[in-house]
Amino acid sequence: MKLIWDDLRQYSRQFWQHWLALIALFVGIDVLNQLVFIPLLRWGTTFILQAGGIPFVSYQNLLILITQHQFVVLALLGELIILLLLIYWQFALLLSGLRLILHDQATWRLMLQQSWQAVRQIRWGSLPLMLGYFILVIPFVDLVFRTPLLSKVQIPEFIVDFMTRSGALLTTLIVFYTIITVLGVRLILTLPLMIYEGQPTKTAVTNSWRLTGHLRWWSYLKRLIVLGLLATLFLGAFYAVIYGVQWVMDLFPGKFAFVTAVINLTLIQAVSELLTIWAGIVALQIIIALLPVKGIVSAPPTKEPYRGVGLVFAILMLMIAGVAIFNNIYYLRGAQVNQPITISHRGVAEENGVQNTIPALQKTHRLHPTYVEMDVHETKDHQFVVLHDENLKELTGVDKTPHQLTLKQLTKLTAKENGHQAKIASFDQYLAAAERLHQKLLVEVKTTPQDSKGMLRRFNQQYGQRLIRDHDQAQSLDYWAVTTLKKLNPQLKVLYIQPYNFSYPHSIADGYSMEYSTLNFEFIRQSHYQDHPVYSWTVNEPGVMKQMMYNHVDGIITDNLGELNRTIGSYTGAMSYANRLLNFILVVPTGGGLEP
Repeated sequence: MKLIWDDLRQYSRQFWQHWLALIALFVGIDVLNQLVFIPLLRWGTTFILQAGGIPFVSYQNLLILITQHQFVVLALLGELIILLLLIYWQFALLLSGLRLILHDQATWRLMLQQSWQAVRQIRWGSLPLMLGYFILVIPFVDLVFRTPLLSKVQIPEFIVDFMTRSGALLTTLIVFYTIITVLGVRLILTLPLMIYEGQPTKTAVTNSWRLTGHLRWWSYLKRLIVLGLLATLFLGAFYAVIYGVQWVMDLFPGKFAFVTAVINLTLIQAVSELLTIWAGIVALQIIIALLPVKGIVSAPPTKEPYRGVGLVFAILMLMIAGVAIFNNIYYLRGAQVNQPITISHRGVAEENGVQNTIPALQKTHRLHPTYVEMDVHETKDHQFVVLHDENLKELTGVDKTPHQLTLKQLTKLTAKENGHQAKIASFDQYLAAAERLHQKLLVEVKTTPQDSKGMLRRFNQQYGQRLIRDHDQAQSLDYWAVTTLKKLNPQLKVLYIQPYNFSYPHSIADGYSMEYSTLNFEFIRQSHYQDHPVYSWTVNEPGVMKQMMYNHVDGIITDNLGELNRTIGSYTGAMSYANRLLNFILVVPTGGGLEP
């Protein structure tokens, strides 16, 4: 343990000796990502799709894209290559800059030259291997250095949730993450070997595996664990002190408490960012220490002094501090508080009944949701039944699909869930019950390959005007269903459900319903420019609920409606400045100080 402490003290001392240049390097890369690379990549994707007349990319139209839109596919593949090269260049700039700065030989020109040289050495044939490498090690590398480009590549939370619903799927998920963790630990030296020694990707992968063999990986993993614990304990103590100071300041009258709250919130952001950079630099030094000596020797001497770092640092800090203080003033005054509409997922709240059934609807209505979200399928006799799954086995024990049974047969079945049971309902029955309760609905239209040709036309004929009269809304994961319903009934509000945030919003839909783990403020802002609302699903944790409100989402779809009501009340209600600071800490906003 003493050796670990000695190493951490040494690496920390090196950080503080060069803190100005290292912070400028880290923050500069982050600003480039947030203000340049990420917006350009998203706009590029949106432009490519719009130029090809394609409103979205998903599994639903993947085959059509490949067979009918080859130029779009080639353009998207080209953008993927650019993304890979940008990520690699970013790591090359970081690692080259780190080595040069620690050896007091850094110049902006030399850092750019070395990072560009590393990119030029990449062989085109190694790009697929590099893509696989980034995908495999993202969960581990993200703990060491969180780049906004890599943070956009993630598994949506609903997939993880689905994989934990059965023993077999959970086992598969555990095995998958175990493999990912092992590969991340053993291949962590691949990028340093490529950047410092110019090794080809395949050679670097092989050498990383060799250099971390025989439990040598444990030596750096122990140090990373201790480093993480230290950072967490320090940050927790700092937050506690700031909260206590603000609690006392709130006792003073006038604007004094508000001014100190702005200062304290800015301090929270600044110290959190500084600690993140410190931990990242120390972690990189821990990993680089595993390289052979020749991999970390100093760069060739240069006569040019390290000029301009003070000016760059000052510009970056002034820009970030200005935006942060401006946002903090609005946040603390409550101007940023956005109270979203509440939407009960599948008509239940805190497991108070069987999903998509009338008894659950009646109980959930007592919690006053703005909308009750529910699902409809077409039946064998071309009627509509309220049901989410494409198979009835999980809820009723009957191994049939809605298309194999008539509506009369379906409504005789009893569904069991959460210790409750209830009859399957037709859409007519469910809609009539909602109308008696004056409860608005968010109707998800489920589509399958077995649907009849006129399914959407009949749905609109039977229910379109009724839904408009009741101020209900519709939504679908099938974009063809969204466009068809809008053409059949332009007055009907129809949202497009998206499981992944891939590009800026551009479609015929009246709004968007997106899985929360990839939804960000930029998508919401772009959608608001078009006067389109954005709902997030399925949000069940208070911290995530607050994050969605902080990002100005318009509606939250949840299984825990009571929890959502309480969270909205605590987040938007009157509270002390100390509690607003605590709220901010618990939310942990994404995107840093450049986003409101």
